Amino acid sequence: MKFSASKVVLAASMALGLAASIGAADAAMSRAPQDNLFYATSTEPLGLDPALVDDNDSGNVNCNIYESLLQFQDDNTEIEPCLAESWTISDDGLVYTFKLRQGVVFHDGTPFNAQAVKFNIDRQMPENLVPKMSYAPLVFGDVVSSEVLDDYTIRITLKKPSTPFLRNMAMCFAAPIASPTALQKYNNNLMENPVGTGPYKLVAWDRGQQLILTTNEDYWGEKPAIQNVIYRIMKETSARVVALNNGEVDIINGIDANVIDQIKNAGNLIFQDEGNNVNYMVYNCRDGYITSDREVRRALAQAINVPELVKSLYKGYADYATTFFPTFMAGYDETIKPIAYDPEAAKQTLEQKGVKELKILTYSNARYYNTVGGQVLAEAIQGYLAQVGVKATIDVYDWATFKSKLLTDAWDLSFIGWVGDNGDPDNFINILAVDDPISNQGLWLNQEFIDLINKAVALPDGPERAEVYKQAERVLNEDVGVLPISHAQTLAAYRPNIKGKFTHPIGLNFFVNVTKEAE
Repeated sequence: MKFSASKVVLAASMALGLAASIGAADAAMSRAPQDNLFYATSTEPLGLDPALVDDNDSGNVNCNIYESLLQFQDDNTEIEPCLAESWTISDDGLVYTFKLRQGVVFHDGTPFNAQAVKFNIDRQMPENLVPKMSYAPLVFGDVVSSEVLDDYTIRITLKKPSTPFLRNMAMCFAAPIASPTALQKYNNNLMENPVGTGPYKLVAWDRGQQLILTTNEDYWGEKPAIQNVIYRIMKETSARVVALNNGEVDIINGIDANVIDQIKNAGNLIFQDEGNNVNYMVYNCRDGYITSDREVRRALAQAINVPELVKSLYKGYADYATTFFPTFMAGYDETIKPIAYDPEAAKQTLEQKGVKELKILTYSNARYYNTVGGQVLAEAIQGYLAQVGVKATIDVYDWATFKSKLLTDAWDLSFIGWVGDNGDPDNFINILAVDDPISNQGLWLNQEFIDLINKAVALPDGPERAEVYKQAERVLNEDVGVLPISHAQTLAAYRPNIKGKFTHPIGLNFFVNVTKEAE
């Protein structure tokens, strides 16, 4: 389906609804259809401030708006210069000195410089942390100080060596540099008013409908070939597939095995790759919850035939997670024996412990790591628990509400996932070694595990470091901290006229190198 210029502008205007947004959107939309990329996503971003979000949907937008000192290469997690052109590291591994790129400006026209970098770091230091800055301890937790040496040189000092530090500085959470002027203007919160240095900038956001980015004409690097990126919020997988097959959108996410043939038969293409993620069940380990009992957690794991569940739900497009780590991650231990399916043993233990009812809290939308959605997964678990005499009730919410309910409501079991941000095992597993309920939702806290994670972060890459992560994985498995379920393959569908790789191994979609040919 081809779009005329008038239809594109009209569609954007009708969806935006608000008068101010209409004007901004109309001004941004280009005349040629190939200048507008329509991306349909299952879930809306939580916000557009990289220091205040931790979800993949926000990251997918923010990675096109903001930049960090470093960035990952196009096809892997090897780092390369971005807003920093070069860096040096002291012999003791504690002092990092970055030489910054000159001539860069933020979307609001203010200059990028060392003062801006320091402002962003200071904003996320422990004394300045505000709720939702869940990534700050990961990225800046080992930072003692940052010092401006001159306008384009900044020195960052750590309290201990940190092997993942440079990779952390390339991430799209916490590490991106936002405009200090904008942060001051909007009271330290850019959730709806993002201002970065990236190739795209925000035009308008009509919540629940769509979000529009347009090219940053002052971008320091090579400008994108596509002028505008329009994120359409379409919760239902079937609706996204129909929109793709009708040519109403160019790329969709959140697809599963049930729709792939339908997409291919319409002449569209599937992007498929090994996924750097984990989909897992969370036990509420807070005091007073029956799931804080290790034997109960083990029995619940025995009640669930995870390999059968993964095969049934994901039909070959996700792998059974024998451990928290994917098989290619440093620290993966092939010798770990997952808890085996044993419903009789589970039933006996649960009866002894008096477990008759449990409350499951879950989300409705498809996720990058769980393409069938949280409700379908919860209902499958509910069925297994019923077979061992446990009645499970399910509360289902949209993603944003679900994230809030995890912090405020009573629940016994929930589901969440993790997508690796930088290829380092620390980034993947240390979320279970913190007492922050935003990251470690069930608050499973095992001191032996925490000590191993803290030890590994300072070791250089190599066999010794990998072995410590293997030890941590064994502790996680033995104490049943969470129940790993699956590692999803990276899936997306797109029109054949979309050229250039848009999906990165870290699970984000970068559109700066994408082109759209006329149909």
